Amino acid sequence: MTQNAEKELLEALRQIVGRPHAVSGREAPESLIDQLQRYEGEARAVVRPGSTEEVARVVALLAGQGIPIVPQGGNTGLVGAATPDGSGRAVVLSSARLNRIRDIDLDNDTITVEAGVRLGQLREAAHEAGRWFPLSLPSQGSCTVGGNLGTNAGGTQVIRFGNMRALTLGLEVVTAQGEIWHGLRGLRKDNTGYDLRDLFIGSEGTLGIITAATLKLFPLPRAERTAFLRVAGLDTVLALLRHARAGFGAALTSFEIIARSSYDLVSAQAPEYRLPFLPDDTVDSWYVLIEISDENDEAHADLSIERVLGEALENGLAQDVLVADSLAQREAFWALREHGLGVAQRRDGKNVKHDISLPISRIPTFVRESAAMLQRVFPGVRIFAHGHAGDGNLHYNVAAPTPGDDAFIETYGTAIRAQVHDLVIAHHGSISAEHGIGQSKLTELLRCKSPVEIGLMRQIKQALDPGNLLNPGKVLAF
Repeated sequence: MTQNAEKELLEALRQIVGRPHAVSGREAPESLIDQLQRYEGEARAVVRPGSTEEVARVVALLAGQGIPIVPQGGNTGLVGAATPDGSGRAVVLSSARLNRIRDIDLDNDTITVEAGVRLGQLREAAHEAGRWFPLSLPSQGSCTVGGNLGTNAGGTQVIRFGNMRALTLGLEVVTAQGEIWHGLRGLRKDNTGYDLRDLFIGSEGTLGIITAATLKLFPLPRAERTAFLRVAGLDTVLALLRHARAGFGAALTSFEIIARSSYDLVSAQAPEYRLPFLPDDTVDSWYVLIEISDENDEAHADLSIERVLGEALENGLAQDVLVADSLAQREAFWALREHGLGVAQRRDGKNVKHDISLPISRIPTFVRESAAMLQRVFPGVRIFAHGHAGDGNLHYNVAAPTPGDDAFIETYGTAIRAQVHDLVIAHHGSISAEHGIGQSKLTELLRCKSPVEIGLMRQIKQALDPGNLLNPGKVLAF
């Protein structure tokens, strides 16, 4: 594109969104790199529409000139889905100004928000209205609803409420042609043909640009209780999960697990995060973070957690139990889980990250088999695992034998990832539980999906975006 053409494009975008809200890519370098700094690209422009109508006009303008579009929310993704490629052909379309809460319907228990609303802002608005939006992520201060929808975000409370798809009733979407689909229906029953809503959720901006959503709200819990447990072995962890499901019922909102190796790493690399228990010498210790949200009252919550976890101790399902007795202690438990593990791994050095899901019953076998396989092929590697055991999602990270040996990861990372993913598929799991595909797992998706699945996905993409202009090079490789 010539310099004059670049100026003409920028001016045309400014005519739609206003001069301050369309800049050259060089003027917005933060939009050209992902948060992990693994992917960095270039863009003709970064544009920030202020309404759905402006999004539609921008898309129609760019589509008419065959210019690719990269939708971007809070830019907190982990697979490079919101980063342009190095060609410099694309325009980044930011949802930063689509930040309005349009409606709260307390009789219907719904909230309608625009795609640029931050998750923390959404949760706060729901709370102020006397309701609860349960999706909770460590990045909730910066991640946006549009990004959460684009990746079908999960988080720590999927065990009770499901992921973002389960929390969504309606969408507003701008198509690849610049048309607007007005699908913001707050209906829990709507059996009128193909479910377009579910098609756009999880598509990472490759099929349409989500501009707003109508989401489910829930009553505020009357009491919450959080406990940290030490358990001997993953088989016992699953027995504890069964016991917790039966004992707490619908009140069980989180069941998080941390491997001993990950726990010990926090002790060594991030001692500012308080550990509930001192590291022990039991080889197969796992740590479990349980949270319940009681709809009765404080007394009922106290009795419930005392009974269920007391039985777990008596029956050998837990070796140690610590129930948070203050808000500060509860926050310390969650800080360890949501931040301490990541901080410790970053200080230790690079590792090969896997966001996988498995049938819950297969988690112990997978962990044993994968550890043995990796030690056989890559002797000395260290495995740091944690995750949402209640929904089968493991964050399974493989580090070099020696801390800080980034060269080892650069050399063997691709082979390690392939070995782990092959075993995941053998156990009927998924190579991406909640982070998406983006550009980091393009080739892995082709290896792990059947030709029939890939063919159907490509037909959908071709039907909705025949010019391959929406987030090209993400999810599907053409």
